[in-house]
Amino acid sequence: MSLSIDQRARVIESIEQGLTNGSLEIGDAVRRLRTEVTGLHQSQFARMCKISVRTLVHIEHGEGNQTLKSLNAVFRPFGLRMGVVKVRRDL
Repeated sequence: MSLSIDQRARVIESIEQGLTNGSLEIGDAVRRLRTEVTGLHQSQFARMCKISVRTLVHIEHGEGNQTLKSLNAVFRPFGLRMGVVKVRRDL
């Protein structure tokens, strides 16, 4: 898979919006970033992020209680990090 820089930016922005509005879970976002943007296998991506494959698998499957450090490690290559967002309340 070979995306242009603009296409990659659009995919990352789309995933960022999905996380922000709650339509996308963290694990799904990480999996999409890994596969759609980098095209890397789990072992390659984990090595790039300096985390274990086991940690990456757990993140992608929404399992365990991941640390902020691990989550930031997988988002960092895309210019993203975990943060706090205001909860929207529809009245």
